[in-house]
Amino acid sequence: MDSLSDKHPLLKQIRRAVSRGTLTEDGYALAEGVHLLAEARAAGREIGAILAAESASSRFPEARVISDKAFREIASTETPQGVIALVRPGSWSFEDMLTADALIVVLDGIQDPGNAGAILRASAAFGASGVVFLKGTVNPYNPKCLRGSAGSAFRVPLVSAIEAREFLDRVSLPFYAAMPRATRLASEADLASPCALIIGSEGHGVSSQIQTRAQGVRIPTSGVESLNAAVAAGILLYEARRQRGGSA
Repeated sequence: MDSLSDKHPLLKQIRRAVSRGTLTEDGYALAEGVHLLAEARAAGREIGAILAAESASSRFPEARVISDKAFREIASTETPQGVIALVRPGSWSFEDMLTADALIVVLDGIQDPGNAGAILRASAAFGASGVVFLKGTVNPYNPKCLRGSAGSAFRVPLVSAIEAREFLDRVSLPFYAAMPRATRLASEADLASPCALIIGSEGHGVSSQIQTRAQGVRIPTSGVESLNAAVAAGILLYEARRQRGGSA
């Protein structure tokens, strides 16, 4: 079983990725915990390395061992399970998402990694053909986003850091944007046909550039003006699944 010193270059690279909420310089996502490691393996993703805290190393014989102190410095959870995997994300394009029954979810400026992760998870649950993180949105491989996705970030076709103009130029589907003051209800929109669902930022909603192409749809509520971004995305995805004849 290989051991790494606290000053090993790999640990320095991981610390930088954790602090920035991004991939490592070598392009690996940090999948912390047993569940994310299992999800990465199930999705067939490349595992660059597995690191285990010394106190947990007996449960991960294939791991490279680091001190408990070093593990606490790179862990992003309150109660670490003692294992972190470096996972190579999938490589996808718009073409992978533009299937015959395309249902693309677009995150437009969402900053909260927990919300973004929950949207990824809902996208996988309701059969989205892909998820787009427009430029200005949180990094999909932020450790908190990965945890919120429950591993869906390793399975659902995903592209990120895309300029809104490029997306508009390359995707010609109808766009439906969640807007609390829209006149049309989500249930009245044609979500059974190929389309893209736009979820705007928590503070500012859908950007003006995207609004020029999108049709606003509203989720009826009582007593509150708007919903959490992840909740709104889940409801729209469920409605699309319902219209498409989806069943449990």
